[in-house]
Amino acid sequence: MSLRSTGSVLMAFLWSLTVVLGQDDWGVTYSTQRICVLKGSTVELSCTYKYPSGHKVTSIFWFTEKDYVNVLDDPDYRGRVTYRSDEKNRHTLIITDLRETDSTKYGFGFITDQPGGKWIGQTGVALSFPGFQLEVTGGDKKTLTCRHCPPLSNPNPTYIWYKNGQQTDESSSPQYKDPVSRNNGDSYSCSVKGHEDLHSPTVCVQGQDCSRVIYNQRRICVLKGSSVNIFCTFVANYYVTSSLWFSPKQSGRWRDKLIPEDLTTDPGYAGRVEYPDQESSRYRGPFTLRITGLREEDSAEYRFTFKTYNFEWGHSLPGTTLTVTVVQVDVSPKEWSESKKLTCRTTCPLTGNPTYIWYKNGQQIDESSSPQYKDPVSSNSVDSYSCSVKGHEDLHSPTVCVRGQFCNRVIYTKRRICLLKGSSVDISCTYVGNHTVTSSLWFSPKQSGRWRDKLIPEDLTTDPGYAGRVEYPDQESRRYRGPFTLRITDLREEDSAEYHFTFKTSNYEWGHSFPGTNLTVTDLQVKLSPATVTEGQNVTLTCITSCPLTDNPTYIWYKKTVTSPKASGQSYSITNIRSEDSREYYCEIENKYGRHKSTTVFIDVQYGPKNPSVSVSPSGEILEGSSVTLTCSSDANPPVYGYAWYKKTVTSPKASGQSYSITNITSEDSGEYYCEVWNRRGSETSSPLMVIVTGKQTSVLTASVGITVVVLVLILCLSGFIWFRKKKASESTCSEKRDNEENGQSVHPDPNSDMYTALNMRNRSPEYDTLESVHPDTNSDMYSSLNMKTRSPDYDTLVSMKHPVTH
Repeated sequence: MSLRSTGSVLMAFLWSLTVVLGQDDWGVTYSTQRICVLKGSTVELSCTYKYPSGHKVTSIFWFTEKDYVNVLDDPDYRGRVTYRSDEKNRHTLIITDLRETDSTKYGFGFITDQPGGKWIGQTGVALSFPGFQLEVTGGDKKTLTCRHCPPLSNPNPTYIWYKNGQQTDESSSPQYKDPVSRNNGDSYSCSVKGHEDLHSPTVCVQGQDCSRVIYNQRRICVLKGSSVNIFCTFVANYYVTSSLWFSPKQSGRWRDKLIPEDLTTDPGYAGRVEYPDQESSRYRGPFTLRITGLREEDSAEYRFTFKTYNFEWGHSLPGTTLTVTVVQVDVSPKEWSESKKLTCRTTCPLTGNPTYIWYKNGQQIDESSSPQYKDPVSSNSVDSYSCSVKGHEDLHSPTVCVRGQFCNRVIYTKRRICLLKGSSVDISCTYVGNHTVTSSLWFSPKQSGRWRDKLIPEDLTTDPGYAGRVEYPDQESRRYRGPFTLRITDLREEDSAEYHFTFKTSNYEWGHSFPGTNLTVTDLQVKLSPATVTEGQNVTLTCITSCPLTDNPTYIWYKKTVTSPKASGQSYSITNIRSEDSREYYCEIENKYGRHKSTTVFIDVQYGPKNPSVSVSPSGEILEGSSVTLTCSSDANPPVYGYAWYKKTVTSPKASGQSYSITNITSEDSGEYYCEVWNRRGSETSSPLMVIVTGKQTSVLTASVGITVVVLVLILCLSGFIWFRKKKASESTCSEKRDNEENGQSVHPDPNSDMYTALNMRNRSPEYDTLESVHPDTNSDMYSSLNMKTRSPDYDTLVSMKHPVTH
């Protein structure tokens, strides 16, 4: 086993120098069990193998614990892997340019020419980078062991264990307290007390499908004023309901110090934090936190957490530590010497193998991967020096003079300025020229396309794009050194650019390539978090710009139609938001440049259905055989999109849709009806409505016939009564007549007399007139039938009066 260095310091630690895996005449013997290596270096993993006589090896290969395939065919190892064979069945895997993703177990396999002559050995060599590693061994019950590469110098460390991101145990033993089932879906990690930020990568006992968060980089060092992406991948075996980045450093601002709050709502990061891949994240990553306009106070640890319906990733597991630094030119030695050595220094090793750029008297002169200037500099030099990092040239170091403060130089008062559209700005600098200054001017490289010669800057006061908006207010008072000021009024977004100052002397010109002051002109906007608002949530409005505003303005918040301010500060939080809070909101800022109003944002508070109710049409009494429509109404945002109808005591739904119609309703349909409604925010059930169905309604014809029958019965009864009385009267008259006849008197009045007519008109029925008009034969059947069918009891009386019977 050997290691070869490729441009980095080589370090290797070996344990258990021999391990044999096999049985009988088959087997693989590895030279070591585990190796600790450095990123970027080269490693050789060796083994010997055996097989029964009579077999011939036709192919050999190395594979990883992550994937049982030939590493030569693995795209992650392409161009970095070679094999070497020698006598006595010894084989070596060589991996160059080692990466952290190469940290895994490696195994060896071979195939012979005989049937069944295939041997895939167990993974026998663990490749590790310096730091903690969690080793999983055993069968059905797994043993977890926390190891460090290289071995810890502390003889009695305290090990800290994490389960699903939560700290669960402390122990003096490097082994986890309990065996873990191989089917366990939890994730585990470990560290040592006092070095919690250096915990091991998370390990899944049953494979790669446990819930976990893996940070791409554990430490990041970047420049002040730049931007950074802090990156992690995560796996959740359930649907993710929410996720966020937070910093424990900010816990003093949380409502509850034990419950992390989203970094995007932190006023200290207002307008500088975003999740660029938020919409694309699903059950697993990647997931990125982007912070722009970095400040030294942003140096902190950043962690990611997520929630599912039944799981929350723990907050205590260490994340990524960010350090924000600046570049400085260090001159050594400090005491007097004939020459000086210049070094471009930062407080931490910059992430990403930076390239350093050097400037002499404002002119770029060199690029190097080394932070040291290529040549020693004479202590008597009047030249000035500065450095920057490639890709961040605008973040160069302050200018230094080797022999004191009397070298040629330009020092900008501010390296970055951010102001609102419509305001004014003063961009200033101080400068030193060791000879008489013959001319000076401000220019912007952005405008070089308008210059007569693109290599010779032209005065900004002559640029048509700035006509009437640019002046040098202290031009008359300047001497060999500043200040010197460029004033631009009525700022426009297209004025965003870098502005440089240059001067000439009789024998010297300050270089044009030296970075100047970056001006950004921005709009004022309002950001809503979360973007979709549900009733009961906590909502934060943040007044944002594309860059942190200069001169610390005052922020004031307003709710449209409401004249008085709602709050102050760059962020405005609404707790337990209600539907009545749906409105347009905006912010205003005030500084020495005036007052500026932001664009408005409308908060559309969404909520589940409220107060659903059921109405019936037609209203009033419901009769059997009629049609009835029940309608469900509810207030909801977004609108209700689902309806279900139920009859009380019946479990299954009766219908769907906002309306439910019942045709030809029967008494069996009587009962209590209610509806259930839902939208994306929830569901609700209405109060029941009682529907009562009465008996069938009779038709008008049937009712008329019934009334007619009743009337006829009453008429017949009345006629019978009259007939009975008349009969009694007739019998009395006959008796009287006999008496009169006996006495010689007649009972029949004169037919032509008034008495006869009056009696006739009063007593005869309508049927009588009919009979009189048709005059049928009194002896015919028709007469008898008609007479019997239609005549009333009064008829007999009338007939007896018209045709008296002689007794």
